[in-house]
Amino acid sequence: MLEKPGSADLLATAREVVLNELLPALPPEKAFQARMVAAAIALALREAKADASVLPAIDLAVLAREIRAGAHDPGTPRHDEVLAFLRAYARLRASVSAPKALG
Repeated sequence: MLEKPGSADLLATAREVVLNELLPALPPEKAFQARMVAAAIALALREAKADASVLPAIDLAVLAREIRAGAHDPGTPRHDEVLAFLRAYARLRASVSAPKALG
């Protein structure tokens, strides 16, 4: 982090301002838009905190072509490795876009 407060702190503060100060002062017909802004900020905050370094560096476009070609089907040498990567990648993506789905 270069300076404090960092970007994650600023995002969290902005979300709190939208929800606690702006939303109550808005007319009812603007409440949905304010909640949508707060949700977008929350998603950006989760994305900023997500640690993609836990995943190996894999070119997803290449991996997708390999999967379509059957290179990682069950019984192939790298099947288990690719399966573990895809599960970890899906969990990381879900932790950003749909954390409630993870339980």
